[in-house]
Amino acid sequence: MEKRLKSWQGWLLFGGSMVVVFVLGLCVSALMERRAELASVFNNRKTVIEGIEARNEVFKSDFPREYQTWTETAKTDFQSEFNGNVAVDVLEQRPEMVILWAGYAFSKDYSTPRGHMHAIEDITATLRTGAPATDADGPQPSTCWTCKSPDVPRMMEAIGVDAFYNNKWGALGGEIVNPIGCADCHEPENMNLHISRPALIEAFERQGKDITEATPQEMRSLVCAQCHVEYYFKGDGKYLTFPWDKGFTVEDMEAYYDEAGFYDYIHKLSRTPILKAQHPDFEIARMGIHGQRGVSCADCHMPYKSEGGVKFSDHHIQSPLAMIDRTCQTCHRESEETLCNNVYERQRKANEIRNRLEQELAKAHIEAKFAWDKGATEEQMKEVLALIRQAQWRWDFGVASHGGAFHAPQEIQRVLSHGLDRAMQARLAVSKVLAKHGYTDNVPMPDISTKAKAQQYIGLDMEAEQQAKQKFLETVIPQWQEEARANKRFIEGN
Repeated sequence: MEKRLKSWQGWLLFGGSMVVVFVLGLCVSALMERRAELASVFNNRKTVIEGIEARNEVFKSDFPREYQTWTETAKTDFQSEFNGNVAVDVLEQRPEMVILWAGYAFSKDYSTPRGHMHAIEDITATLRTGAPATDADGPQPSTCWTCKSPDVPRMMEAIGVDAFYNNKWGALGGEIVNPIGCADCHEPENMNLHISRPALIEAFERQGKDITEATPQEMRSLVCAQCHVEYYFKGDGKYLTFPWDKGFTVEDMEAYYDEAGFYDYIHKLSRTPILKAQHPDFEIARMGIHGQRGVSCADCHMPYKSEGGVKFSDHHIQSPLAMIDRTCQTCHRESEETLCNNVYERQRKANEIRNRLEQELAKAHIEAKFAWDKGATEEQMKEVLALIRQAQWRWDFGVASHGGAFHAPQEIQRVLSHGLDRAMQARLAVSKVLAKHGYTDNVPMPDISTKAKAQQYIGLDMEAEQQAKQKFLETVIPQWQEEARANKRFIEGN
């Protein structure tokens, strides 16, 4: 027998349906209003931009909110438990890192990153680039500029990609003058997201993928993946290349480098052919739960913001912990304190392993040097060097990423744990080599309790380095700036 709804149930169902229709109407209305706002902006642009426009200030009149929030990347007022937007001397905090990078420029200077507006300033000021005034071109290739400025695509178009890479860093100092900004991620004519650097496109092509088929949501991460990735300078031409041909894991990229016989430098103490990880943020983020669920970089680092009834992406790219109400709490209902503690808990656990690994690796390098000094042969040291290379690659892969301990905490702890295992295996292998040469005592350890002591131990003359850099800043940088002003390559007052 058919059961009929009671009268009040019918009215309740009707009322519920009306509420749903009303809410859907609001959503459609908001969407149409948003489209109307965007159409109004693009139909009434004050500045017509054609081609590559590297000067960020040119976009200000048409996109004042986005521009204003972008300028806030210059701020240095946020500090979380482990990081922030303040430049902190990491070598001072963890002097073992000086030992790990002995023979490489990072042993001279390594600070935590600041916001995008500091990109040009920081790369010119660091001791890792530049040279005495008598050598304005400096020791680094121009490939080092690739992720620092929208002037890079302009120069690649002007002189060609190969010619851009196969040059000296200092040779382009008068051209690369505008910090990371609008044209790096947007097509100036219509502001669509686009890929402005060839390396990402080329990496996808080698995997048989067409990056032009990426969805808008995927593009909100891929524009970041142009730079926030692991990469290396391939061949004599220093061609920027992403080592993704075998996959995205630490083991996949290690296999790629091993097959190519590549190393970034030979360690000054242990003589190990070292792989220097850059910042594999994109690769690690895609392994974590947020990346697996389709959350983009921009969702957390560039959340939407409302101002005067207008909704737009906040271009103050920074840690999500600085704006939890607009990042984490759009999906999670816990308090700010709880969410912060969730992040810190993951970071603390990863850092426990990281600290142990740094200590063991530093000892492995020092003990390997001791073995060489005792007369060890290349054949005897082969296993030791292989283990040190593997251990340091895992350490660097785990710590060079910005936020990796949160993006994919299980993966980072796995990688660091495997690195610790290999570092301890390397120390055991060294002890066996030393035993063959009649030495069975503990290897004496130098005092590397401070950055200065560690740098002195590896033979760095930091006073000379500082003096040379100061001369460079006082003589070469003003010449670059004058050249840029004369050619109107940037707008003063940014």
